[in-house]
Amino acid sequence: MNRHQAREIIIQLLYQMDINQESLEQNLNVLREEQPELDLSSGFLVELIQGVVENLEQIDHVITQNAVDWKIERMGKVDKSIIRLAVYEILYQDEIPVAVSINEAVELAKSFSDQQSSKFVNGVLGNIADALEDREED
Repeated sequence: MNRHQAREIIIQLLYQMDINQESLEQNLNVLREEQPELDLSSGFLVELIQGVVENLEQIDHVITQNAVDWKIERMGKVDKSIIRLAVYEILYQDEIPVAVSINEAVELAKSFSDQQSSKFVNGVLGNIADALEDREED
């Protein structure tokens, strides 16, 4: 499985968790049952999904601070899941360039949603990237 495919699965898991409000472990068990061929013991997919879940409060705070005129509760669940994953990558995955995280998020939005969503995701993540860059310059 390549990283893009892993991100697709992560988005689906985050979306599922947002809908059913179950734990990560319960949702991973469902995924194991549905797709037993996936190796969920370690690797990129597991590292990212655990990272997003463990840092969700900080991630949502960053999104809230940078989503102009949008409350996180009003965002579409798919868009929110995509943005959460990208923000985790931007904040905690130094080996992944910010531009790659944003580009992947936009492509995921195009795949899972529509053109408007991809523009929205790009705008929010662009604001976050700009804010982090400004903070680093200070």
